Amino acid sequence: MKLGLINSAWAQSGRDTAFGIRMTKEIGFDSIDIFADPLDLDVKERRLIKRECDSAGLPIVSICCVAVGLIDFNPSVQRFSMQRTRAYLDLCFEYEARNLLLVLGEYIWEKQVIPPAEQWQTAVKNCRELGKYAADLGLQIALELEPFKLSLLNNVDSMVRFIDDVNHPAVRANIDVSHLQLSGTKPEELRRLKGKAIHVHLSDCDGKVHGDLPPGRGVVNFGPYLQEIKKLAIDGAVSIELEYSPQPDKIVDWVREAYTTTDRLLREAGLRV
Repeated sequence: MKLGLINSAWAQSGRDTAFGIRMTKEIGFDSIDIFADPLDLDVKERRLIKRECDSAGLPIVSICCVAVGLIDFNPSVQRFSMQRTRAYLDLCFEYEARNLLLVLGEYIWEKQVIPPAEQWQTAVKNCRELGKYAADLGLQIALELEPFKLSLLNNVDSMVRFIDDVNHPAVRANIDVSHLQLSGTKPEELRRLKGKAIHVHLSDCDGKVHGDLPPGRGVVNFGPYLQEIKKLAIDGAVSIELEYSPQPDKIVDWVREAYTTTDRLLREAGLRV
């Protein structure tokens, strides 16, 4: 599998977008994922991202999209969120990416006002329509499992059930290793995602709260998870996801550390040669 980086890691560098892309290549990554909202990009930035990635020889594998409005109870919010997510898929097509990494929202009002099944069906219906749109562009959607107690997709059971309910080949799963740790998911549970997972996020955490740390700075035992991921035979990428460094002026060292450790872990697991 390719080893990539989500470019949001560079957000606190105080440098421009091109700097982060060039450093991603210099450090040794094979690919890059882009965190950018097409509705916020001006035309110069939009073109710069693709031009710099092409110049660096970094294929864009995935574009990250948080679209909690897809499960909002207001039809107008859903319509806007569908339009916005289609714009993300258009950007994926323009950037020659392979998938849209999609984060759905959480059950509202602690599941007390709107029946959870109704919110679930809203998500299924909207994701099925987005899957059709993605497929027409030759793309896939990778749904992220979030480890929070009210997240719609917060364990392997809910992910498998959701993908089966959507029932569209373009709507698949992303595997986030630190989220699995936080949700108490055992490595062997990943076997249920055979044929359903297309992308991987990798980071560490303290085992209690969301952290996105460089591997080795937390408590995750990566070996068993990576062995199970290897068995899934995913034709895609493992992308490192990092939150802010405690020393912003040393962000390059933070990213380089994450690359070095992850490269070793992937090679030990036989996932990168």
